[in-house]
Amino acid sequence: MENITHIPVMLKEVLHYLNLSAGKIIVDATVGVGGHSLAIIEKILPNGRLICIDRDEESLSVAQTRLSGFSGSCEFVHGNFMDISTILNQMNIRKIDGILFDLGVSRFQLENPQRGFSFQTEGPLDMRMDRTSYISAYDLVNNLNQEELSALLWNFGQERWHNRIASFLVKERQSHPITTTLELSDIVFKAIPPRYKNRYYRIHPATKTFQAMRIAVNRELEALQIALKDVIDYLNPNARICVISFHSLEDRIVKFSFRESCSKGKLKIITPKPIVCMRSEIKINPSSRSAKLRVAERI
Repeated sequence: MENITHIPVMLKEVLHYLNLSAGKIIVDATVGVGGHSLAIIEKILPNGRLICIDRDEESLSVAQTRLSGFSGSCEFVHGNFMDISTILNQMNIRKIDGILFDLGVSRFQLENPQRGFSFQTEGPLDMRMDRTSYISAYDLVNNLNQEELSALLWNFGQERWHNRIASFLVKERQSHPITTTLELSDIVFKAIPPRYKNRYYRIHPATKTFQAMRIAVNRELEALQIALKDVIDYLNPNARICVISFHSLEDRIVKFSFRESCSKGKLKIITPKPIVCMRSEIKINPSSRSAKLRVAERI
């Protein structure tokens, strides 16, 4: 794990908008394997403090190894940013000077077949960010009724063929449980009418289904709403919130959360329109093409 490489998305922009300087207390709420954190810690030394949070113990372990040279200034927490208030209170932290949320799934997670995030490799239907949690994609795929599956696929994936896919899933599992990622991917592919496969889908037909399942398993949208609301009271004046989202559902939550806090006189929006990746970055890191960065500042 020590040799894992990861390209942090919009690193230059994050470092700029977080407005970092020596001595600040910064939270990386989604530390992953430590790409952003490695650069952030160097900007807040000496006397700075970086709180690294992640739901994924495996990713957190990698980050700890990568940041081991800064152990006196970094603290690592296995937790969900939805519990940001509890986490900060337990650490006796009353105020922070900035926080970063990078909402993407890392290559480290996608490329491990046993995690079940990818429709391109065979693996168990898991998709849990926190492997100690109880509900997996297997549970949803095999236990929700057709109406519930259809609603999940539309609400969390905006999948056009949500009704057909739900119907195919329910029919298939009548003979045997759906247990693997490729099995789910194949069922989704069969559910899409042939004439639409090439014309409608610029991405793999299973992309939105897997997105929807992952979001539901990890309660990602709920967690984001709670965290964005709760963290405001912990921000010092002029502290920044930076959020990198990767699909419209997340971006919409961030946009309206910032607007609501702005209307209440708590935040000032720094990026009226989201920052997107430059072509040069997308060329090096194609997964960054859908990333959007929004920034707000505590008043």
